[in-house]
Amino acid sequence: MNLKNIDFETYASEVLPLTAALWAGGRSAARYAAHVAEIARSGYGRRHYRTVGLYDGDTLLASFKRYERTVRAGSQRLQAIGIGAVFTPEAFRGRGYASAMLAMEMDRAVGEGIDLTYLFSDIRPQFYTPLGFVALPSRSMSVRADALPATRVEVARLEERDWLGVARCFDLGERHRAWAFVRTPLVWEWLRLRMRQGSEHPQSVETNLVVRRRRAIAAYVLGARAPQHDAYILDEFGFADTEAAALIPALLRSAAGDLQRVTGWLPVDSARDVLPRASIRKRSNALFMVAPLSAAAKRWVKVAAEAKQDGVWSTDHI
Repeated sequence: MNLKNIDFETYASEVLPLTAALWAGGRSAARYAAHVAEIARSGYGRRHYRTVGLYDGDTLLASFKRYERTVRAGSQRLQAIGIGAVFTPEAFRGRGYASAMLAMEMDRAVGEGIDLTYLFSDIRPQFYTPLGFVALPSRSMSVRADALPATRVEVARLEERDWLGVARCFDLGERHRAWAFVRTPLVWEWLRLRMRQGSEHPQSVETNLVVRRRRAIAAYVLGARAPQHDAYILDEFGFADTEAAALIPALLRSAAGDLQRVTGWLPVDSARDVLPRASIRKRSNALFMVAPLSAAAKRWVKVAAEAKQDGVWSTDHI
């Protein structure tokens, strides 16, 4: 058995028809395949994304998507590989192929100087524990929209020209964190592409709002309105300074409109205090798990686990 990169045409014909029921999220099979192709052909996709399979000769036994990211941990930069869409065809399940595939990828990553691997688990975390993955805090929050202050603020929909300002606000907020995923221009491109595709909230309406301060972005929220759940699903927010941070609750109330709740992943530690007290619970899916491969990553994971604070935005989800 060996690992091979899978070209998109092969992945589209051999894997996507089998995984559409799991991950298409209500999209047609053709639209699902078109979105995956768009990711693969993007600037980020050409440089930092690939699809990989475990083969026995010419037989594909299991597959996954591989994403390259960088983690800033204090003054260090740790090179990371994200694992997504782990899949084994039904005829080969129960034989340990997926575990063998990930173990082989992790061995290969060590040889490439990669510091850690990460994933978002939708199954029992115990499945990944033998491979060295550690579960980090992964929680959801819910706030009643009418608990958010109805501050008078001029809110606008996010436009293409606003993205540089959004990235600046994000970077300013991330400086106060002990660790975070680094966002390069290519990562921002990937994030925006997935947002346009609606891959995270296929049944909802993308609703991204900003507050402008002259020509600059003072604060922003990214998310989607989900009337079927009577909620605005928050993906991320950011602000330029302390004064702008006070605008986030009003932005969220505007995004919710006539919906009763604001829900989503619990914001990261440096941003959580700008929201009123919320109902918080552990997520049952998309549990953030990390497997350290280097000594530096092992030290970071120990600190991150002991901090007991959520460390990723839902926009980092793969």
